[in-house]
Amino acid sequence: MSTTPLIEVKHLKKYFQEGKGLLKKKSHIVKAVDDVSFTINRGETFGLVGESGSGKSTIGRSILKLHDITSGEILYKGQNLHELRKDQMRGLRPHLQFVFQDPYSSLNPRIRVGDAIGEALLDHGIATKKEIRQKVIEVMELCGLSEYQIDRYPHEFSGGQRQRIGIARSMILNPDFIVADEPVSALDVSIQAQIINLFKKLQEEQEVTLLFISHDLSVVEHLCSKIGVLYLGSMMELGSRDHIYQNPLHPYTKALLSAVPIPDPLLRRERILLKGDIPDPSNPPSGCKFHTRCPFATEQCRIEVPQFREVEPNHYVACHLV
Repeated sequence: MSTTPLIEVKHLKKYFQEGKGLLKKKSHIVKAVDDVSFTINRGETFGLVGESGSGKSTIGRSILKLHDITSGEILYKGQNLHELRKDQMRGLRPHLQFVFQDPYSSLNPRIRVGDAIGEALLDHGIATKKEIRQKVIEVMELCGLSEYQIDRYPHEFSGGQRQRIGIARSMILNPDFIVADEPVSALDVSIQAQIINLFKKLQEEQEVTLLFISHDLSVVEHLCSKIGVLYLGSMMELGSRDHIYQNPLHPYTKALLSAVPIPDPLLRRERILLKGDIPDPSNPPSGCKFHTRCPFATEQCRIEVPQFREVEPNHYVACHLV
């Protein structure tokens, strides 16, 4: 794995303005992503974890310019993607791909999967119609599908197979970078393991760089070398897999880890139960955003925003208690 950054996210902010009422006279700002920074090196798998509503998917879509951003920079090979014109961005699309959470909703039920996988090649002028079929067969086999399935329709496949089709659609363009947004959350545990192993295989053999978005720390552990923990649009902790799993520092990270099942029934882990629900992002708490649910919160946590700082080499945390 290289130490050269492929993706750099610098002070990313993405705010949505939502209106209320028929005439939308009342509106409020939802701070979906609020000043988040991290880098993903070439060949690395970066895991982004947190509860629903923490801003994970918004970050993934913002990186690929599926959302306009409020402020900040997103660099791909040093080039600011959000300064590019539409035609310039279109030229980069084959290198930057997305795997959706629900592959079935992204597949046209009237189109054979072979055509669905190969249509991007035709759209970008990368291959002719005669060349496409062989390339589709190659990428299907790479993703654990068989040649005889090329003329089937999406409804003829299981959930795990449809996810493989979604991955094949991304891989056929030979991308540098893939955002995988909760790609295993709707699958059975045994199928989850197969898809995780497929991602690992693709990373090792194709040297693809991944942003893997998930709410499940047990899934992220087996795939990601670097992990960022998000809460209410802000990065709470960032570090290597060993940092996060062997020496978690933020109370939120510790609470998430305490919910991960332990396969050995003789071992026990103290369960940390968080009180209340995640706050409304349109009206976040003052000070540390996590203080309303943190069992260790102090008065300082309620009034002062903690600085996101490096507490040991390449291990960052935003917490007054550390």
